[in-house]
Amino acid sequence: MATSSTAAKAPVSARARNAARKPREFTFLWEGRDRGGKQVRGEMRASGEAIVQSSLRRQGIIVTKVKKQRYKRGKKITDRDITMFTRQLATMMKSGVPLLQSFDIVAKGTDNGSVAKLFVDIKNDVETGTALSQAFRKYPLYFDSLFCNLVGAGEAAGILDDLLDRLATYKEKIEAIKGKIKSALFYPVAVLVVAFIVVAVIMLFVVPAFKQVFESFGADLPAPTLAVIAISDIFTEYWYLIFGGIGGAIYFFLQAWRRSPKVQMFMDRLLLRLPIFGSVVEKATIARWLRTLSTMFAAGVPLVEALDSVGGASGNIVYLQATKKIQQEVSTGTSLTVAMQNSGVFPNMVLQMASIGEESGSLDSMLGKSADIYEREVDDAVESLSSLLEPLIMVVLGTLIGGLVVAMYLPIFKLGQVV
Repeated sequence: MATSSTAAKAPVSARARNAARKPREFTFLWEGRDRGGKQVRGEMRASGEAIVQSSLRRQGIIVTKVKKQRYKRGKKITDRDITMFTRQLATMMKSGVPLLQSFDIVAKGTDNGSVAKLFVDIKNDVETGTALSQAFRKYPLYFDSLFCNLVGAGEAAGILDDLLDRLATYKEKIEAIKGKIKSALFYPVAVLVVAFIVVAVIMLFVVPAFKQVFESFGADLPAPTLAVIAISDIFTEYWYLIFGGIGGAIYFFLQAWRRSPKVQMFMDRLLLRLPIFGSVVEKATIARWLRTLSTMFAAGVPLVEALDSVGGASGNIVYLQATKKIQQEVSTGTSLTVAMQNSGVFPNMVLQMASIGEESGSLDSMLGKSADIYEREVDDAVESLSSLLEPLIMVVLGTLIGGLVVAMYLPIFKLGQVV
């Protein structure tokens, strides 16, 4: 028995060694002339230039040029790049373009070298017999479990083009929601940053110049002016500590928010309770949650399995934990509507729509309609938020900058009255 066991293990280890020794392959672009003297060109995967030339010679091609394909150093791959790729791939497959050719077209049509290399690597995996969903799973940084699960469901059911189209629509809607939230937050943050820079310039350069003028007066200065001068002295003497401290605090806070579950929980709860932004964040989170579950359920993914991806896609740890609780209850036979109600994070309208969907057997449709409603509410909330913030920010900036200017001109006004 021991001998047979050893014999059984030997081929396995031999195969593993052979796989480990397999040379790395690259893509080579070649040009040449065929037997009829016609100019031809193409590309080939091989471990070296000599192998390319040998293979082409066997095909009767006189090689004139061979070079390794190199990709320009590209920018970072973003969610927008993946969304565009998904839409292009879905469109081409629906048009009857073969999968591998679709990857070639998408890779050659992008200006981002990083994106092109990613798609070529995936195409090469598929060419060697790897399933498309498994090829995507090798790059979890760009293709999450939801993406891979939907692609896998499409491959299994033979409706990959339909699933890619549904997936592209889903990602476009999610990107639109993220864009609206970012645009709503960008304006006040940008204004606050500019205001801080303006105040810092005033404190470091303008106030010290006024201070020298005031010292020549030899008179008592008003309290607001003394306060501004005192703050300016602190800025001037410890500016490196102030800027370094603020920059370091922001950096460490963002790192803690990204890596610490406790900080994530605190911030996600805080975002949902903010007086102005809270309702926008909550509606956007619910819209993403509903859109994700609707997309996966419509693709034929079982409800319990679909909930694995839904919580993470919501983008909020409060809803992630609620989703885990919902998943546990659904797996024990509780209806989705009751489980959602028990979580305590969904409004009545969503619960009623989910209940109607479960009773009528059209849960994916009702969840999709609920997502549409909340996406429209996010649009309206962002527009209202923008119109509300503009005058509020103007008041804050006017009070801050105006107060500094008035404080510095008070001694001049008093001097004018004396004269």
